Amino acid sequence: MDRIKIVGGERLKGSIPISGAKNAALPLMIATLLTEDRLTLKNVPNLADVNLLARILRNHGVDLAVDGKRVGGTSHLGETFHLTARDISDTMAPYDLVSRMRASFWVLGPLLARMGEAKVSLPGGCAIGTRPVDLHLTGLKALGADIEIDGGYVIARAPKGLRGGHVIFPKVSVGATHNVLLAAALAKGETLIENAAREPEVGDVAACLVKMGAVIEGIGTSTLRIQGKPRLEGAVHAVLPDRIETGTFAFAVAATGGDVVLEGTRRDLLTTALDTLAETGATVTDTDNGIRITRNGDGIVPIDVETQPFPGFPTDLQAQFMALMTRAKGTSVIRETIFENRFMHVQELARLGADIKLHGDTATIRGVKSLRGAPVMATDLRASVSLVIAGLMAEGETLINRVYHLDRGFERLEQKLSACGAQIERLSAG
Repeated sequence: MDRIKIVGGERLKGSIPISGAKNAALPLMIATLLTEDRLTLKNVPNLADVNLLARILRNHGVDLAVDGKRVGGTSHLGETFHLTARDISDTMAPYDLVSRMRASFWVLGPLLARMGEAKVSLPGGCAIGTRPVDLHLTGLKALGADIEIDGGYVIARAPKGLRGGHVIFPKVSVGATHNVLLAAALAKGETLIENAAREPEVGDVAACLVKMGAVIEGIGTSTLRIQGKPRLEGAVHAVLPDRIETGTFAFAVAATGGDVVLEGTRRDLLTTALDTLAETGATVTDTDNGIRITRNGDGIVPIDVETQPFPGFPTDLQAQFMALMTRAKGTSVIRETIFENRFMHVQELARLGADIKLHGDTATIRGVKSLRGAPVMATDLRASVSLVIAGLMAEGETLINRVYHLDRGFERLEQKLSACGAQIERLSAG
């Protein structure tokens, strides 16, 4: 199993290209199940999760052709996927595939909407909590689906097709919003989704559906109104920049006292996180092609944060921000309101010398003068990259184990950091 070695103490300087957003690419790929025509997606990141979903879609009969980056092309523009689901060969998504990536459960809505039936494995728990699918199922039932759970599988039927309905989510759920939004695009009549997730990735999927012929009002708001169509057409769509990768590298630059331009990204995708970063003493400046992050030799100011759905502080940046706060001049408090069990990185940060105390959903971080490199273990995707940030700050060598988590959500992480002066390398197994 691969590991990553970091020798800390180097300031990051230069530029880092930001990849397409994984959290948008996945539901955009799934949207191909809604049409017989070709869907072309540009700026798709080369990630383990994307490759796994491609395998799952092929299992349903989707034809996929991939164009790579061209020599001399813009560095942050990823691969181009051409997806065609002319014939759905299988409406079942088996456990051995769905269990490996939770987002694959989102095929349920599109398969049901187009084929009138679907059998999809329950995804089960995960490292950061149970994240039940009840909101997905309630939303699809509101569109007329008959749903039962048998043998660990969700069996959904709508032999006469889905019909428009009124869905009110009791709490914000990005996954459930994706699932119901995709299904509603082919439902008969109007669907109203209230308390929908407002994350930019949801808006990106909605924008693509509009290109495919769907009629959607309220994109970017918590109320979505969808006029279902009997069929959707093909389209060409570019995946928006990854705001979580943007924030991760922004925090890494601030942590090392660096000066880096994050290319191909936008401030509006994570305004709250960047405003919070500025409060810590970093400078955030818009440029012609991205965002510049700088921090001089002054210390890091401790800031309290609470994770919230968009436009609040993202839960997917909580671990990275905690790594930054381990070196702050004072005490900061982080409250995690989205997922339970999302503090598993704390004990690994402690191995590097961090002073963190947990109480329920709250972490209190007392900044220390220095961190010391040590062997650590990644526990989930976002936690693993927090260890990278801590390792960049630490004195000596940090060795991160189980880095397959990183490969799920960060494209060419070591190359991007090493190009800015970080001493980081991947140690291949064997």
